Amino acid sequence: MAEKKHKQEERCGVDLNPDQFRCSVCLELLIEPVTLHCGHSFCQHCIKRFWDVENVKGEYTCPDCRERFSPRPVLRRNNTLAEVVEKLKRSQTQQTSPSAPLACDAPTNVACDFCGGAEPMKATMSCLTCLASYCPAHLQAHYSVPVLMKHQLVSAMVPLCTKICTEHSKLMEIYCQTDKQLVCSLCTVKDHEGHKTVPVSVQKAESEKWLVSTQKKVQERVQQGEEEQTKLSQAEENLKSCAEAAVKDCDKLFDQLISMQKRRSEVKQLIIAQEKTAITQVKELRLQQGKEIAKLRTRDALLERLLHTDDHIYLIQTLSNFCDPPEVSVGAGPPRSFRDVTDCVSELRDQLEAMLKDTWPRISVTASYVDFTLTPEPTTREECLQYRCPLTLDVNSNYAYLYLVDNMHMMKPSPSPYSAHPDRFTKFAQVLCEEGLSKQCYWEVQWYGRSLSAAVSYKDISRTTDDSRFGSNNKSWSLECTSKGYSFHHNNVETPVSGPCSYKIGVYLDYKAGILCFYHVSDSVVLLHKVQTTFTQPLHPGLGLNYEWYDAGVYAQLVKLL
Repeated sequence: MAEKKHKQEERCGVDLNPDQFRCSVCLELLIEPVTLHCGHSFCQHCIKRFWDVENVKGEYTCPDCRERFSPRPVLRRNNTLAEVVEKLKRSQTQQTSPSAPLACDAPTNVACDFCGGAEPMKATMSCLTCLASYCPAHLQAHYSVPVLMKHQLVSAMVPLCTKICTEHSKLMEIYCQTDKQLVCSLCTVKDHEGHKTVPVSVQKAESEKWLVSTQKKVQERVQQGEEEQTKLSQAEENLKSCAEAAVKDCDKLFDQLISMQKRRSEVKQLIIAQEKTAITQVKELRLQQGKEIAKLRTRDALLERLLHTDDHIYLIQTLSNFCDPPEVSVGAGPPRSFRDVTDCVSELRDQLEAMLKDTWPRISVTASYVDFTLTPEPTTREECLQYRCPLTLDVNSNYAYLYLVDNMHMMKPSPSPYSAHPDRFTKFAQVLCEEGLSKQCYWEVQWYGRSLSAAVSYKDISRTTDDSRFGSNNKSWSLECTSKGYSFHHNNVETPVSGPCSYKIGVYLDYKAGILCFYHVSDSVVLLHKVQTTFTQPLHPGLGLNYEWYDAGVYAQLVKLL
């Protein structure tokens, strides 16, 4: 029950500032808080000790606003405030990490130099003129005595001894910018003579400037971290939602595949029904043929008697009424076979197995790969160039009438063909790179011609068929570039792409994330088209050209990125 209540408190989302709930006497979070008639709250123990010091005057004041009370107020615990402070303490305990790096030290408890006894009160202010620290009770003179009111008071954060020069026992009120340390006035005469020194009040401005700059950076990091936390939370929710939807969709799809069992039953029923129909037809034919055979046998017996009769007149009279014997009804042909049915089912099985063999790796990779450490795709050319990689055109894959120059970085039309090779493209003027990519990579291509294909492809793409052109199959992805515009091609599906025309194209690949981006390149980059998919084999960059023999200056090349 307590845990449930605590979770409800967390969901309320109320931000509490700890400084609003500190006792101004001890500077710690309130313990057994009590609230005076003036509205200020203190630890019950602290205000009692404070008033014990004032008891000799017969008047009692608030340490914050100096309002006077007489007689001494009766203190009662503020239960509501105590509950709020308890929640705040619990929240701080949960948020504090024991291993948090670079944590700032909390203020040290500084004892009042004028309190007697074994347990002096905690000092709240230190006087840099008196070089002493005071609790609220002993500090009152600095607020009422004119001479003391001119003294410089600061919050008692650390013992005064840390601000005193150990060699000269004087306040370190000068900052040596040369040695970057606090010194006293006597130190500047001897050890720091000739150094650049300034009063701490001057250095304070520089320190505050640095603090503001650092705080701004910290706040920016906090904001960035919170934004990343939000993105990760959204990604988690999206992942759960997508996973749930995928499970439902896959169940539905596999249920549809299970319907093949129903098809199996239907085929069996069709075969059995065909068998029954055929058997019925056979029985009817056999019955009809039996009747015809019986008639023929009767006639055969009559003819046998006529052959042995000695009554010639009877023989001739009988034969004159005879006609040719009827034909027997044709029965079944060659034995019926259902081999054509089993051949069809066998063909279906082979097609399904081939499809599963081709598709299952993609299903497996897609279902098993999740990575939240992936970096977003680059948005500037400088970011793109961080992933540049050297590439080389493959002389064995290039179209026979394209020759490679410039250390296998450029291709141009050639009047004389290359010799045949199993890896050579024979239908289209295109070439693959030797390198197979499976990480984050970036490259640029430059071209002149009627059109360019900036592509990536699996190595086992067809080289000789009509669908071997980049983008005309499910093994390659291609951005087709012309002087009039762009279009993206994959698996023989064309997608129009808008953007400024360019004769230099950048390509970014994040293999693990399944991201492929095409950019217009000038001094900067402009994203033209982005692909989000799953790759199952290393990808080879490819170049394709469309030109005529009479076109002059046609070429395509890999840009050398330095």
